[in-house]
Amino acid sequence: MKPAHPRLLPPHLFYRRVARSALIAALLIGGSLGIGVLGYHFSVGLSWLDSLLNASMILTGMGPVDPVTSPAGKIFASAYALFSGVAFLTIVAVLLAPVVHRFLHRFHLELGRDDSDRGE
Repeated sequence: MKPAHPRLLPPHLFYRRVARSALIAALLIGGSLGIGVLGYHFSVGLSWLDSLLNASMILTGMGPVDPVTSPAGKIFASAYALFSGVAFLTIVAVLLAPVVHRFLHRFHLELGRDDSDRGE
């Protein structure tokens, strides 16, 4: 007979899951940053280093560093700012998902033990 609640993952498998989430988050950060660097470089005309700075600042929610004067650059900067807000929240969710899942799973297991102790 199967147990009512599956056991928690052993620590080494949990750490592997956390590492996989961190790798996915790093890839998402790299891809998002790459989009920003390319966009700022080609649509605004900033140097590669200034493009990296602006993309990094927008992606983390700090705001732009260099002023954008061209219409194409303003459209890109607006779209990238909207994209960055969603990307940042997604990346945080990917990073926290294994930890929150384990916490909720452990909480549920503890509730299951309490219910079985009362004979329910």
